[in-house]
Amino acid sequence: MKKIALPLTIVLIYLGGILTSANAQIGGWKANKDKKTKERIGKSKEAIEEFKNKDNGLVSFFNKAYGYVIFPSVGKGGIGVGGAHGKGIVYERGKIIGQASLTQASIGFQFGGQSYREVIFFETKTDLDRFKENKFEFSAQASAVAVTVGASADVAYNDGVAVFTMQIGGLMYEASIGGQKFKYTAF
Repeated sequence: MKKIALPLTIVLIYLGGILTSANAQIGGWKANKDKKTKERIGKSKEAIEEFKNKDNGLVSFFNKAYGYVIFPSVGKGGIGVGGAHGKGIVYERGKIIGQASLTQASIGFQFGGQSYREVIFFETKTDLDRFKENKFEFSAQASAVAVTVGASADVAYNDGVAVFTMQIGGLMYEASIGGQKFKYTAF
């Protein structure tokens, strides 16, 4: 009986070590994920301030919208076939409620690469809920307002949504937001 107990004890200690190691790795992954989320939140707050500073008419959108999602940086590129991707933070009534990812695939006349910021305002709770249920995407005809001084003065919601973009860098011949798809994840 003692001959079986020693190997069994060794196996249990070994398995305990593996589980402890796996738990530490999962904890490290979660800590890294939390760090990236905190960085994204910080960048989203900076982007909000940049939008407001560039066009003070956007202050009204940020204050009155039921909710909004801000993508501090979206990378886009293409030569005939293109794509874009970005991650952002979702706000409801001015409070952070989750995060979102943006993906876009396009085909047609396009050349170059750029990075830009994007903010999507939702006029009502129903509009934001549609986004949160992952039932929201832009059609090929959708368009955004490029933020410059006073650009927001005559902008109205279209189907409960208003979209603004601000170029960060790069040069690309093509500026539509058509074909964008989003995925929302609650905190």
